[in-house]
Amino acid sequence: MLPLSADTKARLMKQAASDMAQGRLAEARNALQQLALAEPKRADVPYQLSRIAFELGDRETCLAELRKAVALAPDNPQLTRQAAERFRHLGATDEALAAYDRLIAAPGNSLGARADKAHYLQHLGRFDEAETIFRKLLKQHPNEAQLYRISLGGKKLAKGDPLLPAMEKLWARKDLPEPARIQLGYALGKALDETGQPERGFACVARANALQRKAAPFDNAAQDREFATVRAAQDALPPQPATASDLTPRPVFVTGMPRSGTTLVERILAAHSEVSAGNELGLALKLAYGIFGAGEQMRPITETAKLDAFARRYTTLARRDVPGDSPVITDKSILSYLIVGLLHRALPEARFVVVQRDPRDIALSIYKNYFNTGSHRYGNDLADIAHAIKRFRGFVAHWKQALPGVVHEIRYEDLVSDPEPQSRALIAAAGLDWQEACLDFHKNTSGAVKTLSVSQARQPIYTGSAQAWTKHERELQPFIKAWGDEPWD
Repeated sequence: MLPLSADTKARLMKQAASDMAQGRLAEARNALQQLALAEPKRADVPYQLSRIAFELGDRETCLAELRKAVALAPDNPQLTRQAAERFRHLGATDEALAAYDRLIAAPGNSLGARADKAHYLQHLGRFDEAETIFRKLLKQHPNEAQLYRISLGGKKLAKGDPLLPAMEKLWARKDLPEPARIQLGYALGKALDETGQPERGFACVARANALQRKAAPFDNAAQDREFATVRAAQDALPPQPATASDLTPRPVFVTGMPRSGTTLVERILAAHSEVSAGNELGLALKLAYGIFGAGEQMRPITETAKLDAFARRYTTLARRDVPGDSPVITDKSILSYLIVGLLHRALPEARFVVVQRDPRDIALSIYKNYFNTGSHRYGNDLADIAHAIKRFRGFVAHWKQALPGVVHEIRYEDLVSDPEPQSRALIAAAGLDWQEACLDFHKNTSGAVKTLSVSQARQPIYTGSAQAWTKHERELQPFIKAWGDEPWD
């Protein structure tokens, strides 16, 4: 190959960037491959090739190009940080941790890198290692409110723990910025609740929720319109094909309100030898919005070609994101309940599990837990939580009527009080033969748990969180009043 001039190289990179921005991935890849031949020691070229491979669902090429980029520029902090996140996403644990270690060793402030590594160790179930890091960080940075919240996500605080007075001292500061008070409010609320001061803990959480609602206002009516449009768009789906789909992996969609027990259900399923846990893949609704129209822009879904394209794209990306070759995966993306009709039509071999739980326990848990500002905005107000749960239940009732026998419901309280028959029914609903390992799901420590329930997911089934709402019945009155006379179950 003849050497490329500087102008040609610049043109190829500019063209690749333009093609990527407009979704012309094959053209972008072609330009970058020419650059890779001309400049084999240039790290940004394999990095961009890894991004293209990721979008195309080519897991192995994505990893290979990313490894090449990291090897060419091991001291580039921006590339290393992006590589760490991508390695995490794809389940390349050792390489993700190594990337964090390089960031920690780099000159400058390594606080963020050390916290990110500790948080990742929590998701891997390596709680002792994570706590060691967090304790050192909090000793060095006692005013970093976010550290308290993240560190307590993997453990319960014991009475007498020095972290509690440190948090209370920080909470008392009049000059604490609102974003920091939000973070600290959830952490201190959890700690006070766990150490026998539930009323004080709830007051901290209420303050944090009010501040978060201020930062990210919520419009219930707008979300109602969006969800209603999405449901209506699925009313005229074409009939399913006569032949079964040969797409793999076959998904089992596990859905419910946040904090309803979906993680527990997924871990039981993933203990089966034919199943791999996908956690919250976040693919289906994003693809649906991209192909059929986003939110209120979604129109009736009637084109078979688009449905087939949706199915192929979902399956390709799901295989990218769930390591291994298991024939069945779980996908517990919360909002998949919005598009059960679409998913059932596009992926006829898929199964659907809905987890129900006492709404009062769901409401309390949502209200007490931190969600990234802007996500689950209804969660900052108890009356809005009641509305969201009712809307969710309305969707489930709709799909049960429209698609008889397709949705398997399981109650969290029944599962934790009588695990074996409920687990057997769950495994059967997923289209699988029973395996005793499904009752010992907590012994399966492979893979990261990408959920707020990171610590509970590593434990056996327990009943401790059932009827937790009774401890806060007075504080939950706005929720109970908004729920009205509708039965709890």
